Amino acid sequence: MQRRNFNQAGASALGLLIAAVYGQAHALSLGDLGGISNIEASSGLKTALEKGAVAAVAMLGRPDGFLANPKVHIPLPGYLEDASKLLKTFGQGRRIDELVTSLNRAAEAAVPMGQDLLVGAVKSMNVNDAKSILTGGDNSVTKFFADKTRVPLGVKFLPVVTEATEKVGLARQYNEFAGKAASFGLVKKEDANIQQYVTGKALDGLFLMIGEEEKKIRQDPVGTGSAILQKVFGALK
Repeated sequence: MQRRNFNQAGASALGLLIAAVYGQAHALSLGDLGGISNIEASSGLKTALEKGAVAAVAMLGRPDGFLANPKVHIPLPGYLEDASKLLKTFGQGRRIDELVTSLNRAAEAAVPMGQDLLVGAVKSMNVNDAKSILTGGDNSVTKFFADKTRVPLGVKFLPVVTEATEKVGLARQYNEFAGKAASFGLVKKEDANIQQYVTGKALDGLFLMIGEEEKKIRQDPVGTGSAILQKVFGALK
């Protein structure tokens, strides 16, 4: 019952923040949100998203950012992950580990290339974007960035991933083997190319961690040290 009351209170406060973002032409008056203006509400949301994006890039775009993080660690896809366990029993463990490490290192190298695009998406956020984020639930931030940046980020990531995977001699062999496995339905077609697979997983991991950072800001705006975040997101508590 206590959790239900908390959720109802949170939903009510969230509705007030939406009103602040929308303004008089789109929603209710702002008088009930502790004196927070349209500009402050919009600025607070943008600051939160930018902080989350930059933090996620810093977290993932470093050695072991993917490899040592179980939330975003990139394994071999589908059947190949199961097959790798068998191959390790035949003395191929070192080669398998090298390949998995190279997948994750490639993602770590690519992620920093996306920071400018992510920040640019935040700065160009409009009223409809703000509404979608504030009303969209736990994955609304991930959806916002995915909708705005996934395609251009993929274009930027792919050459970096390609260069990183080509340094390891297993990339070509992977593509040949995975291509055959895909024809038997053992690997998804989109996972049959190592460069495309890693690029997709890098993007998935990046958006996931951005969402994680945004949750932290919502839960503890005071901990961010930002006055505007404290004022806007503090109103949600």
